Amino acid sequence: MQRLAFKMKLNPGQKEAYKARHDQLWPELRQLLKDNGVSEYSIFLDEETSTLFAFQKVSGEGGSQDLANNEIVKKWWAFMVDIMVTNSDNSPVSVPLEELFFME
Repeated sequence: MQRLAFKMKLNPGQKEAYKARHDQLWPELRQLLKDNGVSEYSIFLDEETSTLFAFQKVSGEGGSQDLANNEIVKKWWAFMVDIMVTNSDNSPVSVPLEELFFME
């Protein structure tokens, strides 16, 4: 099991919209993530900087960041593009983070 973390950027003033959309995460997207080994997926917000910090456990080689070619993921990105900093393909600008410490 690997632990992955990355950061993204929320547009200012979009906290409630972001939370509401994730509170109603599409069942097909939730299943896609689980089918691809993603579990314990959490996203935190630093309100001072609008930085989102994401953490997930993944069994296997990939993670949610490796599903870019899936149509469900592309549809989700299009749904989220108005409230996040995104790339030209609507994917969130995402920066992987290196784990420097872990305590079990």
